[in-house]
Amino acid sequence: MNAVAHVETDDLKVLYQELILDHGKSPRNARLVEHATCTAKGNNPLCGDRLTVTARVNAGGMIEDVAAEGKGCAISIASASMMTEALKNASVATARQVFEAVHQLCTGKADVASAKAMLPTSMSEDVEKLAALRGVRQFPVRVKCATLPWHTLMSCLDGKVDATTEKV
Repeated sequence: MNAVAHVETDDLKVLYQELILDHGKSPRNARLVEHATCTAKGNNPLCGDRLTVTARVNAGGMIEDVAAEGKGCAISIASASMMTEALKNASVATARQVFEAVHQLCTGKADVASAKAMLPTSMSEDVEKLAALRGVRQFPVRVKCATLPWHTLMSCLDGKVDATTEKV
């Protein structure tokens, strides 16, 4: 790796850390959605993360509002905050695509370029921000923290009331 690439990589890591810290300390959409059409509770017993995801989806399949509130580590809270920002006013179909891209980023099955290729171009800027979560792939126990909000949203959209990071 040349010196320029190394500096850019280090700068990017710092930017990603700052983004996660910002969302972890000042989460966006940390509330319950009024007139929600779906609600699910998420639980990560290994870390103690517990959150509730609520969403209002219209008849056309658009997510009019989405929020997550609860208690958890900075990664879980930041991921929930970033998720709600990225998916507000997105279609349910797009939300499912973004879930898959984020899951693959977090588990190391995709890089940013391949994650972008999975999504509509309108989501490119969001994918750049969500890529901050991919750092958890180096810490397998933290993958569950980062993906809990996303699994909880999928449960919500599927009409299920609970989500867990543990297999039952």
